[in-house]
Amino acid sequence: MIDVDKDYAAAKTKMSAALDHLEETLSHIRAGKATPKLLDGIRVDSYGQMMPLSAVAAIATPDARSITIRPWDKSMFGPIEKAIIDSSLGIMPENNGEVIRIGIPPLTEERRKQLSKQCKAEGESAKISVRNIRRDHFEALKKDIKNGLSEDVEKDAETKLQKLHDKYIKDIEDALIRKDKEIMTV
Repeated sequence: MIDVDKDYAAAKTKMSAALDHLEETLSHIRAGKATPKLLDGIRVDSYGQMMPLSAVAAIATPDARSITIRPWDKSMFGPIEKAIIDSSLGIMPENNGEVIRIGIPPLTEERRKQLSKQCKAEGESAKISVRNIRRDHFEALKKDIKNGLSEDVEKDAETKLQKLHDKYIKDIEDALIRKDKEIMTV
């Protein structure tokens, strides 16, 4: 017997993963506020190995416009600063010998538009993923008809899958609207 519910659950899991990936990606796009998540993608050369920044230092946000990084080993100041400068953040770190400070400057109008465009591109990528998942599961349902699935069950499953697709597309658009609002707020 062909299990349509199992197929639906698999599609839901994949669509949820696409939405989660988008939200994770959007959280790394700076919107003018300081957040430790901005530094999640930065890797530091620590004794010959590339380590996440959070593995070699304590990261804090004392206020909405700055991030402080307190390395656990004093010899890590140079590699941490180099990793931040080489990253796509576009921010220069300040080192006072005790902590590394990163000031998050207010975004210019042009930079806000670039970030908004980047978010829309990420959102479109997530939508494409969700559409591809729907297409793959529609094709699987068509094959299941040849393997003995009734057309009524197939149509019901397609309708259910389409509703799931619509829900995730709306969730993606809502996430983009929230991020765009966050970026455009001065």
